Amino acid sequence: MKSIEIKGTARTIAARSSEQARALKAIRKNNGVPCVLYGGGENVHFTVPADGLRNLVYTPHIYVVNLDIDGKKVNAILKDIQFHPVKDNILHVDFYQIDEAKPIVMEVPVQLEGLAEGVKAGGKLALQIRKLKVKALYDAIPERLVINVSNLALGKTIKVGELSFEGLELLNAKEAVVCAVKLTRAARGAAAAAANN
Repeated sequence: MKSIEIKGTARTIAARSSEQARALKAIRKNNGVPCVLYGGGENVHFTVPADGLRNLVYTPHIYVVNLDIDGKKVNAILKDIQFHPVKDNILHVDFYQIDEAKPIVMEVPVQLEGLAEGVKAGGKLALQIRKLKVKALYDAIPERLVINVSNLALGKTIKVGELSFEGLELLNAKEAVVCAVKLTRAARGAAAAAANN
């Protein structure tokens, strides 16, 4: 898995919620993003400049985040992110500290490989789930989950329950369709013509 470095500044949490809301508003006004690091015992509240998160958030890749909070360094993963409902800017980010001995849960991008039989027959390959949720030790998590679709026939699907990857536990519903070869109008026409001959 690729890594990315993000520098942050620790912040204190006000006792009263009204003061806390004012402090968060001030952080965002100064182009900062309030963040929390979980998983290391005590939660760590810190601030990161919005620009410092761009390469982590707006990317198809997954990363181990080398967090540097006032010189204290920890490895973490991106756990959750909140966007403004209208402006779409980042409002808040949660990170989870990696413990090399404990499994973590994260979403890994899916990559389809091969030319499906159904596509050769005129169908259209559709990726239904772009990322699968996996549970594993962090060093066992690949950058992407490669699924070979060469044998996928027209009108057929690959479901989560049919997949297995070494060292990974898939957490999505077993019946969830990952990809399918859908019938196109042209393929339907060819199938109908073949049936009538």
